[in-house]
Order: sequence, then structure tokens, then C-alpha cells
Amino acid sequence: MTADRITAPRTSARRRLIAGAALLPLLALAACGYGSEKKDDTTSAAASSGTSKKLSASTVKIGYFANLTHATALVGLKEGFFADELGSGTTIKESVFNAGPAEIEALNAGSIDIGWIGPSPAINGWTKSGGKSLKIISGSASGGVKLVVDPDKIKTLKDVKGKKIATPQLGNTQDVAFLNWIAEQGWKVDPTSGKGDVSVVRTDNKVTPDAYKTGSIDGAWVPEPTASKLVAEGAKVLLDESDLWPDKKFVITNVIVSQAFLKEHPDVVEAVLRGSVKTNAWINAHPEEAKADANAQLERLSGKPLPADVIDPAWKSIQVIDDPLASTLRTEADHAVTAGLLEKPDLEGIYDLTLLNKVLKADGKPTVDDAGLGG
Repeated sequence: MTADRITAPRTSARRRLIAGAALLPLLALAACGYGSEKKDDTTSAAASSGTSKKLSASTVKIGYFANLTHATALVGLKEGFFADELGSGTTIKESVFNAGPAEIEALNAGSIDIGWIGPSPAINGWTKSGGKSLKIISGSASGGVKLVVDPDKIKTLKDVKGKKIATPQLGNTQDVAFLNWIAEQGWKVDPTSGKGDVSVVRTDNKVTPDAYKTGSIDGAWVPEPTASKLVAEGAKVLLDESDLWPDKKFVITNVIVSQAFLKEHPDVVEAVLRGSVKTNAWINAHPEEAKADANAQLERLSGKPLPADVIDPAWKSIQVIDDPLASTLRTEADHAVTAGLLEKPDLEGIYDLTLLNKVLKADGKPTVDDAGLGG
């Protein structure tokens, strides 16, 4: 399910939302991405803080997932870091997605302006639009993705062959990573149907644990907290994707922006990035409180919090960062090519880290590199 919420700015990063509710349909979404997904929508409104700061847009539409790999968005919205930076003149409208391709559709349709998203849909959105739809403007998280399996059916990596393994959506970041890993084993899978030496079953993260319990799948290559939910149901971690990367770091979540919105409202984008940088610093300084915040947000979005045996291991596997780890984006693009989901892309210009580096420099932090893919 997709939730839309409008959040007005607050003066304190600790003040809680005072919300009323109203329904508001989103625009129909145009097809894009490796895959697509239908969305359901709700909207709520929050009280204004009365701060005097005025920016060029009265509303900024933000998209993210109800995943711990999107902790920056979850915690930053909960604590009010984004609202504080935007001031009383700019409200936040939230849209929540299951996977990246649907979020790209929303960006292209104008339903969101800025989004937290995985690298593969960002790459595909860039290439499908000829480099005109979006820019990556910041990093957000590394890690937090695991291959978890039924230990009675799969005891070694070789045993994955012939089994049914779930990913969140055709063409999302975990789907691409798994298809690439399958290719590296020398196995064959049709990237569209998911049929072959391994059955790749595209399954919404919300229903993956039930699919595992009923035996419809034998495992899943998924982000947190879905991976730890499966472990709580008796699954075992067979592979942590971080172990496949140099220094165990790879981009799992970026921040993207519509190029039109960036051009028209750079002050709003900069304010959101200030909120992102402050949120990440606060999460790293207050990990337990941030974990509780993230869990409260997941409860708000799903109706119930995660139990300790799920959120504790999940939270430990994720690192929130400002650096987009641009060099790993190149590699992930190569993975999409290997998987058969993408022609060799031209990524030159996909990054615009100008505002992020301005924020980092003003905050006394080191600037970050775009690996030659800026413009």
C-alpha cells in the first residue's frame, strides 16, 4: 500500500505531528522503470510551526519506502529535521512505495519531486528519459540487503539452483543484484519472466514473509526489515550482499530529484539536503533513539511495529551516509546490463552533488565525489 501524507514544518526536531486526515487521489502514473506497480493513496495534514523562513515552493512532494534502508527519510520526517529546514512556508507531502520503479513513475508523473530510491531504478529512470528526468543529489544508505533461505531446503549457495527465490519487484535494486549474482554462478534465468535455473518470484515485501511461511518461496533476496522478518520465521541468512563489495560498502539508497524541480526550486532542494545531512548525523549519534523512531514510522505506515528480534539485527546491518558511493553505481549499472535488463548506459551527468557539497562544506564535513559522473 502507498501512503501519502502532508506534513507542515515544525520548530523543534523533537515535536510530534499533530495530524488530521483527508483523502487525496494521486495522478495516474506513466509507465517507466524495469517494472511498474500500482499504488494506493492516503493523505493527512499537520499543523504549521509558524517559523518565518520562506522558500520558493509552498509544497515539496517526497517519496520513500517503508524500509529501514530508507532510515534517513523515516527518521528525518519523524524528528522534524526536514520540516525545520524548510520552514513554515513549505509543507511536505509524503508518498510511500514498495519498490523503485513505481517511484520513478511517480517522479515522471510529477507526483513526487524528491525521492529516496535504490540505484537500479535511478539508473533506469535516467536512461529511459535520455538523461532528462532526474539527478542523483545525495547518498543515504549502504548495506541492509541479504539472501535469506529455508535452511531445510537450501544449505549452500549451490543449493539455490532450482529453488524459488523472491525479490521485491522486477527491475528493482535487489532484483538486479540477484539476477547478476545468478549470472555469476553460470546459471540462466529469463530476466522478464524470472524462469530458468532459479525461479525469481517478484513479490511485494509486505507479503514475502507469508509467502515464505506457506512454502510458496524457498527464500528471498530482500532489504531490511524484510530479511530479518524471514529470519524470525525460521529462515537463515545465506549471504549478506555487503560481503560481495569492496570495503563492504555499496549504495543501496540514493536521493534523487526531478530536474525540473531542481531548476525551479534549488533553495527547497538545498533545504531538504540540509535536513538529510542533519538526520544522518543524528542517527549516527543516537542509534537507539533513531531505531525507535524508524520503528514508530513503520508502525504508522503498516499498523504495527517490528519486534526486537527483527529490528535489532536489521538496524545493525545498515549504515546511513551522505556519500552516494558513486563508483558503486557504475558497478550496479553493469549488473543491470549483465542481468539483461538494460543496454549499456551512458551515466555521465547523472549526479549533481553541487548542493550536497555546499551543505557538507558549510557543516564542516568532507565533500563527496561523483566518480566522474557529474554534470
